[in-house]
Amino acid sequence: MTECSQQSPHQCGLARAEVSLEVDHQTGLKRWCERGTDRFGIGFVRKMRREAVPVIIWRMDNLDHVDSCVESFAVLAQRIRAWGRELGFDAVAVTGVDLADAEAGLAQWIERGFHGEMDYMARHGMKRARPAELLPGTLRVISVRMNYWPRAVDALETLADGHKAYLSRYALGRDYHKPMRNRLQRLADRITAAAPHAYRVFVDSAPVLEVELARRAGTGWRGKHSLLIDRDAGSYFFLGEIFTDLPLPLDAPVAEHCGSCRACIDACPTGAIVAPYRVDARRCISYLTIELKGAIPEPLRPLVGNRVYGCDDCQLACPWNRFARLTAEPDFAPRHELDASNLADLFAWSENDFTIRMAGSPIYRIGYERWLRNLAVGLGNAPGTAEVIAALRARRSHPSALVREHVDWALGRRHRTV
Repeated sequence: MTECSQQSPHQCGLARAEVSLEVDHQTGLKRWCERGTDRFGIGFVRKMRREAVPVIIWRMDNLDHVDSCVESFAVLAQRIRAWGRELGFDAVAVTGVDLADAEAGLAQWIERGFHGEMDYMARHGMKRARPAELLPGTLRVISVRMNYWPRAVDALETLADGHKAYLSRYALGRDYHKPMRNRLQRLADRITAAAPHAYRVFVDSAPVLEVELARRAGTGWRGKHSLLIDRDAGSYFFLGEIFTDLPLPLDAPVAEHCGSCRACIDACPTGAIVAPYRVDARRCISYLTIELKGAIPEPLRPLVGNRVYGCDDCQLACPWNRFARLTAEPDFAPRHELDASNLADLFAWSENDFTIRMAGSPIYRIGYERWLRNLAVGLGNAPGTAEVIAALRARRSHPSALVREHVDWALGRRHRTV
């Protein structure tokens, strides 16, 4: 390519090639084009020829070919969306990297201590709002989402049965990180085959403002519970990103449709949604049962109910989730009847049982000790049947002080002599 950079396409043996220079009046895009010939070389052209319309990034000092360049990247963006859907993603869109106006809210959230024990939130600071600090040279973020709502026992039915253990519906099957990451990597590889680029794949694996990026890309709007909502698919989906230095055209955000609704705020069992779009993680049941390593604060234990891993209440209350779609991904289907298991039965699992049955599950990361802690709280809130009392008594001498504390609390709630 460097040898051919001052020649016409047909002189380089590139019949029907499109000469294009991406400039959208942003310095970053112009810089990308200026270094294109040196970076990609002839291999870039050969790879691009596998596609219907080859694209050459050409070193130029004028903007005569801006229109053709914009069109070329628009075609590439369309292909990326199509490839993403072929890989099982339910939405694929592109946004920029300027999140400066999100920094103040993030800083305030951290300053108020709403992140709790999630020290990494404070440690990474504003890096979360600065994609180019994670991957220098990043110009665009390709945001994807994948539905996870499984075909399972009705969530409200399980929540209403005090003997049952409620687990957040995203956690009933296989851990989503690997399936999502593998597919994102395949998408990135396919993009590379068409247009070599510097990229990095993320699935909840680095300081990334996932919801904010998805919102800006137009795959939904931010609900008052702080999660992403789509009017045609609700909010039960995972998010992932590809950071890239390709100057793809930007997708537009969509309008918000929450209006005056506050169903999610009113539904939160612990009042963790302290204001629209603001969640105090320290009160959130998902945080208490997953992220918190120590004892669950005693005043909050009765409010946890039978939720032993995560919480879906704010989403279950959202009117837009009447449009939620069942996942097409078999990996997210419930395993080991976790969609409606008895608290006492799960509490009886040995550590070996937990290790075997939770292998490959997102629940595995909290470990056996916190698993028992959460179940003890659930049993403390369950009807005081003989089965519940016996299950708790069996763990009263557990070697873990954390488990013993919660078992003693649960037994004390039974108003019986033990």
